[in-house]
Amino acid sequence: MAYHPFRNPGLKLVSVVLATLLWLTVSRDQVVERSVRVPLEFQNVPEGIEIVGDPPGTVDVRVRGASGQVSRIEAGEIVAVLDLRGARAGQRLFHLLTDQVRAPFGVQVAQISPPTVSLAFERSGAKVVPITPAIEGAPAAGHVVGKITSEPAVVEVIGPESRLKLLTEATTEPISIEGASRTVRDVVTVGVEDAALRLREGRTASVTVTIPAAPIDRAFTGVAVRLRNVGQGLRGRVEPAAVTVMLHGPGDIVRAIEPRGFDVYVDLADLRPGRHSVPVRLDGIPDGIAVARIEPTMVQVRIQ
Repeated sequence: MAYHPFRNPGLKLVSVVLATLLWLTVSRDQVVERSVRVPLEFQNVPEGIEIVGDPPGTVDVRVRGASGQVSRIEAGEIVAVLDLRGARAGQRLFHLLTDQVRAPFGVQVAQISPPTVSLAFERSGAKVVPITPAIEGAPAAGHVVGKITSEPAVVEVIGPESRLKLLTEATTEPISIEGASRTVRDVVTVGVEDAALRLREGRTASVTVTIPAAPIDRAFTGVAVRLRNVGQGLRGRVEPAAVTVMLHGPGDIVRAIEPRGFDVYVDLADLRPGRHSVPVRLDGIPDGIAVARIEPTMVQVRIQ
């Protein structure tokens, strides 16, 4: 198509006027310089490598441009970008060049301070650690904290190898048991306290905290001692005929035990006629209840 220099003269005239007005507007502004603190971004970090230590998060940039434009610069409009492609483990130096700074059109980057950034790198690793739920508060009077479980019980953490070696557990958001008198269940976020480490994938855990009654001791006095496995045609006599039994366990369970709810006995299997010293045994106590003591622990049995 042939070029016609005089085609659309109206549009051309408008363009010339706008360009002239823009030139006049800009030309009236003085060229100034201004120092701004801008964020420093890291790009293209190699896989399997971690930045460690305390890398700088900002740098100072001196920019130049028309006073009106420079004075209107807002946070985030200028960003320094450091390309870490090719970085390897160890302490490394990187030069920050003016063309590595993103700035608005018409604003020139004159200087960067510091011009060189020192970064430390370390190989990345992974480690599976147990989850230890964080508990806060105290249960109701007469109750104690029992078994604490987490589902899942473990989590995988990634980060610098040296920091992983020091890691022994992951934790959770605090779970309140303040004033609780029964089992507490909650779903909470899992994390690690070391800021240099992170979970391979964000997740929550279902935590269960049992709140049993506080343990107590209860004495049962005058409990009759029974005879078991007396030989055929024989009979036995035990002295003393009754003993004292001390049970230990959660208060609500121990208080509910009836004296006839368990059996105190001596086993006479394979014993011949005569006088014998035999240990006292106990049977039929609920799970979770311990025998604190039996008095006396040995009794005399006469078989005839």
